[in-house]
Amino acid sequence: MGQPQIELAGIERVFQLGDSEVHALRHLDVSIAAGEYVAVMGPSGSGKSTLLNLLGLLDRPDAGIYRLEGRDVTTLSAEEQAQVRSQRIGFVFQSFHLVPRLTAAENIALPMMLSGIAPKERAARIAQALQDYGLENRAHHRPDQLSGGQRQRVAIARATVMQPAVILADEPTGNLDRATGEEVMRLLEQLNSRGVTLIVVTHDPHLGSRARRQLLMEDGRMAQDTGSPES
Repeated sequence: MGQPQIELAGIERVFQLGDSEVHALRHLDVSIAAGEYVAVMGPSGSGKSTLLNLLGLLDRPDAGIYRLEGRDVTTLSAEEQAQVRSQRIGFVFQSFHLVPRLTAAENIALPMMLSGIAPKERAARIAQALQDYGLENRAHHRPDQLSGGQRQRVAIARATVMQPAVILADEPTGNLDRATGEEVMRLLEQLNSRGVTLIVVTHDPHLGSRARRQLLMEDGRMAQDTGSPES
């Protein structure tokens, strides 16, 4: 196998809570290859979300190195990190994180506007995304006019419109009924089948078992790594 797409070495993350220190991540070493489908599992407080925030460059470690596609991203400035994040990483959250006053089409356009993609290219990508996710007749609806499943589809369209290499999904079905959650997972898994690396944080064993590899976190450490990629 070539170089890992994601490589964490000796990652530590400590939070100050009043007088006490909370070790959210302890000496974490993880490698993930391009195109993998990984579930990050574990009880509440095990470090899953901290790990996801770190992978998504929303947070920095206190120690250790994070390499993304061979580049040490821990040393980048906040501006450089934001650029990498917008071009290489897509986020899907449990609570959708859509902008309430924007329509579905405008929400999908947001990352492209922030990246300075020309209006013509933006319009073409939005039209394609609306079609891909069955949202053509919802383009001008605001989030409060959409069902949970439609909101999550808008969120996935927004997460993928920049054609990222990695998708990070935090409890992506947490606010959805079983059938809608199943549909959302199928959409994410289709992206994975096209070569996008999919990392899903979940406490749901049923959801976790769908991934080809499960990382089990306990107290900020990697307790178990099952189904790791064939070398």
